[in-house]
Amino acid sequence: MTYCVGMMLDRGLVFMSDTRTNAGLDNISTFGKMKTWEAEGDRVITLLCAGNLATTQAVVSELDERAKAHRDRNPSLFEMPSMYQMARLVADTLRDVIQRNSDTGQRADSVFNATLILGGQIAGGPPRLFLIYPEGNFIEAGSDTPFFQIGEIKYGRPILVRAYDPALSFEEAMKLLLVSFDSTVKANLTVGAPFDFHLYTVDSLVRGQIGRIEQDDPYFQTISQGWGDALKQALDSLPAFGAELPQPTP
Repeated sequence: MTYCVGMMLDRGLVFMSDTRTNAGLDNISTFGKMKTWEAEGDRVITLLCAGNLATTQAVVSELDERAKAHRDRNPSLFEMPSMYQMARLVADTLRDVIQRNSDTGQRADSVFNATLILGGQIAGGPPRLFLIYPEGNFIEAGSDTPFFQIGEIKYGRPILVRAYDPALSFEEAMKLLLVSFDSTVKANLTVGAPFDFHLYTVDSLVRGQIGRIEQDDPYFQTISQGWGDALKQALDSLPAFGAELPQPTP
């Protein structure tokens, strides 16, 4: 299983992904699920992947090969004039990979299923964020839907919905995401650290801060423990079931 988040802020874009993959409880491995391409001063592109590992690795390899070869017949990430065209290229690549590997053709419920989050900025346009489906179609983030999740999304979503604010600083966004990831890890053993992240600053057109947070990272452990303690304190502060409650003032 996987958990990945791409988030739009006033300050730029924030990406985070776990690194755990498994084919059963006795076959757990670590693989990076985030890929970033950069042409300094022109574009920065980040891709998050969830789903069949062979499919997602094939998509990334195909995009890498095209970027290196600059073949006219197969345009590359560095030739797309806009983020919308970039999303179309990645979506087409995903669909083609699934079709090549599936005996029954491109199907969303295929064992070769994969879902992607694509975000970045190209000179002359704003930062944009897309969610790309196995069928090859996609949707774009906006003010009503400012972040996307893929993989095991349900456990980490409530805190994002309640606490997200576009004015968050990168430091505040990282704290929020780590709480979301910690909640997911606690509920699903198929998601786990280390967590990869990328913080892209709007209009910088250079790769932002990129890093990896290990399970024993002191800050992550502080967040995990502090969030658990805060939840217990909040629960204790609520009235007990059957308690006499004050009547509302007329």
